[in-house]
Amino acid sequence: MTCHAAVVFFTVDNNNSSAEIPQKMIDWVAVVFITFKVLVFGTCMFFAIKWHYDQGNKGTDRRALLRTSGKVVAVFMLALLAVLLFTFGLSRMLGMDLRLP
Repeated sequence: MTCHAAVVFFTVDNNNSSAEIPQKMIDWVAVVFITFKVLVFGTCMFFAIKWHYDQGNKGTDRRALLRTSGKVVAVFMLALLAVLLFTFGLSRMLGMDLRLP
């Protein structure tokens, strides 16, 4: 719907080249979004690597690290189980058959 509004906005002028302006704008949208995405991901990766490097230099307690890792794995497994139960419950409620052949 926004695309149509842009076409109406740019086709007010009756020149033949005015119809090409929205297409050129649409072509640039992908370039701008991909550039923005690369910049954001690059910045985040830089800070993630820097943080992990700083944490490695700090020298944490191995026992605390294992305890925290175990908690993270347990929470992940519980969340995975909840998503699976929700999915199968919803599919059964909707009458879908998810049995293997």
